[in-house]
Amino acid sequence: MSAYTITGCRALLGEAMTCSDGAVDLFVRDGRIDRILPAGSAPPEGAVIDGRQRLAAPGLVNGHHHSHEHFHKGRYDRLPLELWMNFVRPMRPLELTPRDVYLRTMIGAIQALRSGTTCLMDDMNASPVLHRDHVEAAYQAYEDVGIRALMGMTLFDKPFFESVPYVEDEFPPELLVRLRGTQATPPAEMLAYARELARSRHPREHRVGYLATPSAPQRCTEGFLREVRAFADEYDLPTVIHVQETRMQVVTGQLFYGSTMVEYLDRIGFLKPATSLIHAVWLTPDEIATIARSGASVQHNPNSNFKLGSGLAPLRALLDAGVNVSLGTDGCGSIETLDMLRVVANTALVHKLRGDDHTRWIGAEEAWHAGTVGGARALGMGDRLGTLEVGCEADFVLYRLDGIAFTPLNDPLRQLVYAETGSAIDSVFVAGEPVVRGGELAKVNEAALNDEIAEAAERIRPQIAASEAMVGEMSAAYARIHARCACHPISPDTYAVRLPDGPDLRKSPR
Repeated sequence: MSAYTITGCRALLGEAMTCSDGAVDLFVRDGRIDRILPAGSAPPEGAVIDGRQRLAAPGLVNGHHHSHEHFHKGRYDRLPLELWMNFVRPMRPLELTPRDVYLRTMIGAIQALRSGTTCLMDDMNASPVLHRDHVEAAYQAYEDVGIRALMGMTLFDKPFFESVPYVEDEFPPELLVRLRGTQATPPAEMLAYARELARSRHPREHRVGYLATPSAPQRCTEGFLREVRAFADEYDLPTVIHVQETRMQVVTGQLFYGSTMVEYLDRIGFLKPATSLIHAVWLTPDEIATIARSGASVQHNPNSNFKLGSGLAPLRALLDAGVNVSLGTDGCGSIETLDMLRVVANTALVHKLRGDDHTRWIGAEEAWHAGTVGGARALGMGDRLGTLEVGCEADFVLYRLDGIAFTPLNDPLRQLVYAETGSAIDSVFVAGEPVVRGGELAKVNEAALNDEIAEAAERIRPQIAASEAMVGEMSAAYARIHARCACHPISPDTYAVRLPDGPDLRKSPR
């Protein structure tokens, strides 16, 4: 389908997402948007797709998820991050086949496409023991379903359980000995494989590509972080890293580095453009200024942050400082879904709880911008993704305007953001290819995959339960560490991100 024309549609055009006054024809050639003209003003080229009663919008960019969590969907609730995270990264990995990994990856890819996402970033755990055929199986799933994906293996060189303070104090000595004896692939071997992927799957040249994914400062030695930064710079790769998702991580930075993690990353030269700080919930004004100065992005995951109780990031302050903000879902172990339409809607809704000046509330336009343009910029692809413009990749979605979500049609963008529009998705195109047509996946058999996924999940479920029992051995120690960190002071300039559990006594009664 090298050339085709979508005739007679409405469209959200350019970075401003301005809705076309009338119908337009979209001309697509060789995977890119070739022309956008008033409907009927030029003869169609190639195959003709009837776009009447359709709204063309750029595909959403999911800037953060973890495909390794998909078999854990629905298993956890009412746990903060530090008491939950080991359940989806067990020290003894699940015994999966490459086909299991392929199916696991498909769970997220299918839901992403079905919620209007055309590009997603996958930070896939491939540790403690690297299986290259597992990584290749995940890449193959993205190739087969047709989505644009940037996937990297989580990179770190410190045992995951040692990424929190007070481990020597709170863990039983015999448990520490056992945990430290766990077999793991040497970090140098992981980096060598990452370099291979950077050469063979660069995202500028491949729809399914590689990006650098160092897990978090507290899970990497400084030397390792510098190595990752150097190879990401060498290959001009987008880079993502988890930073200050929770209050405990702010405390961890103080205890590990004598500063917050944002300050530490700035000090070692890690903060740069095309680098995303995942979450960045607990921030001070000075840290926001530092991020803005560096050109790094903040990757906002509101739904996951709410479910884990991490808090509400200071989004208005970030935008006011000029920080590029993108959006993501996070993994199905924490939030169950890769529905980016829900993420965009919640971004535009919950941030209206911050501040009394309604003129500074986050609106539908800013939320949609973060989910499209912001996501493309964060991945270093702002010149080719995120908008409907001539020359851009033809990654877009056709929404049905003849359904109740858009009836009556007053403001297409606001209705797209706030209404339940997932059911209105008619077609999804990635790199100019139709991957959803008439509401059905075009490249894979969804029903057959769902059956196979259910069978695999039933077989794997006992393994997950056994790994959860192993994590249970660490739970008491983690709970004590969590309580100790909760008593540790942090900067009073830190933005408030959680509601108090009771009246706000700082304000006088009315």
